[in-house]
Amino acid sequence: MLTQPAEKYRAFPVLALPDRQWPDRQLTSAPRWLSTDLRDGNQALAEPMDAERKLAFWQLLLACGFKEIEVAFPAASQTDFQFVRELIEQRRIPDDVTIQVLTQARDALIARTFEALQGAPRAILHLYNATAPLFRERVFGQSQAEIVALACAGARQIRAGCEARPETHWTFEYSPETFCFTEPAFALAICEAVADVWQPCAERPMIINLPATVEVNTPNVYADQIEYFCRHFSRRDAVCISVHPHNDRGTGTACAELALLAGADRVEGCLFGNGERTGNVDIVTLALNLYSQGVAPRLDFSDIAKVVEVVTRCNQLPVHPRHPYAGELVFTAFSGSHQDAIRKGFAIREQRQESIWQMPYLPLDPADIGCSYEAVIRVNSQSGKSGTAWLLEQNHGLRLPRALMQDFSHRVQQETDRHGKEMTQRAVWRCFCLHYGVEQPTLKLLEAESRSDGDITRLEASLRVDGAVQRLQGRGNGLLSAATDALRRALGLTLTIADYHEHTLGKRSDSRSAAYVCCLNNQGERAWGVAIDSDIARASLQALLNAAAAALPAENTRRA
Repeated sequence: MLTQPAEKYRAFPVLALPDRQWPDRQLTSAPRWLSTDLRDGNQALAEPMDAERKLAFWQLLLACGFKEIEVAFPAASQTDFQFVRELIEQRRIPDDVTIQVLTQARDALIARTFEALQGAPRAILHLYNATAPLFRERVFGQSQAEIVALACAGARQIRAGCEARPETHWTFEYSPETFCFTEPAFALAICEAVADVWQPCAERPMIINLPATVEVNTPNVYADQIEYFCRHFSRRDAVCISVHPHNDRGTGTACAELALLAGADRVEGCLFGNGERTGNVDIVTLALNLYSQGVAPRLDFSDIAKVVEVVTRCNQLPVHPRHPYAGELVFTAFSGSHQDAIRKGFAIREQRQESIWQMPYLPLDPADIGCSYEAVIRVNSQSGKSGTAWLLEQNHGLRLPRALMQDFSHRVQQETDRHGKEMTQRAVWRCFCLHYGVEQPTLKLLEAESRSDGDITRLEASLRVDGAVQRLQGRGNGLLSAATDALRRALGLTLTIADYHEHTLGKRSDSRSAAYVCCLNNQGERAWGVAIDSDIARASLQALLNAAAAALPAENTRRA
């Protein structure tokens, strides 16, 4: 890279618009949408879609709710031509959907385009030619006047062709390609000239599409260009202003949103931003950005996994794991501090029964686009106590006491540090059961009977220890106190109960209960035990036994 890039590159000029209005506006409604996946997106593929993949994509776009779909550049290839014919002849176009096709301002291409559209109930005929000085001078070698003449000739041919085919409801669309680096006055002049030919009205509507064909400046400059055009175009009320941003500077989404603030009515783009070079603007991101601000996007992405699957299969391109809203990791927190905030956020939401979505680190509820909460928190070496606690609560209904959360977090941290990989939900549960005796306890409670005599509780119980049955008897001022006395008598194990918690695993009266017991031995070392049972008394006793089993090895070593 150059140390003085100004010797090779120059900054594109900004537009003088000191009284711009768009910075003070807010998006309150969705634009008209046009998917150009089947045209602009398709032409950018190393292997363009065959008829089968195109049809699958078409059906997906209909399911998502698109009402305007650019289906082809029918004069570009026989495949594109045949696809348009198939949609028309097999009556695959719903009554409320309009197809759009693209053509350059060339006689033969326009004629071929009309052949493809023969019999279409509704169609948008999209005419374009490049207008920027870079293209006028270096690609076409034409003056401004010659470029305007070319556009107007194409517009006249299209108008004549449409008037000769009144069975189709036509909409005209014109794009001054390379608008974003065309002189603002000239972009305005050529669009006025085309509109003079087409004479837009209710019977003959017109779309003016102002593309950021190649991004060359910051999004605010594009917004200024759109606002300038909207202010000065003489037939503003008679036309729909459309934008078609690309993503060369990585700001395609921002360009589209700011263009809408600046007065645009319509957005052309692709699902997940496919397109030439760095791609077209991503309609999924734009639509869900609106949705997360309380604006109905008028597109349905409630099953985002299905959308990803079809687009990936048809485009033969992956969707990045960090892609906004749709990536497999976008709702996932590995960081311990993030996990703690999310867990607390869900707890408060449930407690307060909130309707408005307010969630740390999650601007959109994953459930709204068909995603489960299972992937919201995942555990690796970067995770903390809240991550493991979340997984146990979401998948097993356990609400761990804070001290137990910390204890288990240390054990998981040791495990993830050892192998350096993410721990699955199953692995977290297996680790929890292993350390706290949940599924295969060392000291297994078989039977227990207690009775109270004033302030004294007496307990008789039988355990299975190393395959043998052992009887215990003890007394104390409560059930667990009597159990610790019985363990001292039978096993010589002296324990003090330091912490105890219990809760049901459901809202029904017959739900199982979970008990958590923390014990201290004579050396002040802590040991936790957990148990789940339909009887809370049995759960409490088994949790104590599990804590005792965790303390046994150290005690036995010291006695030896």
